[in-house]
This record gives sequence, structure tokens and C-alpha cells, in this order.
Amino acid sequence: MRCGLAVALLAAQCSIAAASTSVPGDPARGAAIYDRCTACHALAYNRTGPKHCGLFGRRAGSVPGFDYSPAMAQAKFTWNAETLDRFLKNPGRTVPGTTMGYAGIADPRERADLIAWLRQATTESPDCRRH
Repeated sequence: MRCGLAVALLAAQCSIAAASTSVPGDPARGAAIYDRCTACHALAYNRTGPKHCGLFGRRAGSVPGFDYSPAMAQAKFTWNAETLDRFLKNPGRTVPGTTMGYAGIADPRERADLIAWLRQATTESPDCRRH
């Protein structure tokens, strides 16, 4: 009986954890989180890191004219909410050999907020509409 209850409680906790990571992010909070990214990235132009305009639906490592690490240039995925979440959590584990020197964002809520902001900014920003 105790074992069955323990399994049920564990399953419930896993469901709650899974649900909390699938909650839509808040773009307003994500804008503040993106400030951390601006040391290397911009929306409309390449810096140390590639530009973010057109990010969603773009193959990783494919911004024309940007000098990617061999690991990122050979990555075989497309940027979407799921791949961004995985990469932002731990860039080095997601793309071993990437030169992105950022350790990642451990907090799932912060990642969701940043992804929500990126989705909005990279499609609605006047800077991105020109590019």
C-alpha cells in the first residue's frame, strides 16, 4: 500500500514539474533577461554572437556571414521553443564544442520568459522587420 502511494505521489510531482515548464513565458520579464545576452548578441546585427532576428524556424548555425564554431555550424536542429529551452539550459551540453561561453539559465521560468520575449521581439520588432 505504501509503495503504491509513493508511486502515485511521485507521478503527481512529475506531472506538476512538467506542467510548470510548459507554462507560457512572460515576454515583459524576458526583456530584462535578454539584457544579459546583449554583451554578445543583438536582434538585427551580428556581434560576438549571431543576430537573433529570424531566429524561430532557422537552422542552428546558419546566419549568413557569421563565423560559427564548427560544432554549431554542423548542428542538425532548427530553433524553436523546445530547442531554445534545451540550449539555454546548458549550451555546452546541447552543442558540445560550441564557443558560446555562457553557462546557461538554470531556472525554467526564466528560460520560458526569455523564449517568449525572443519569439515576440524577433518577429514584431521594427529592427527585425527591416531584415
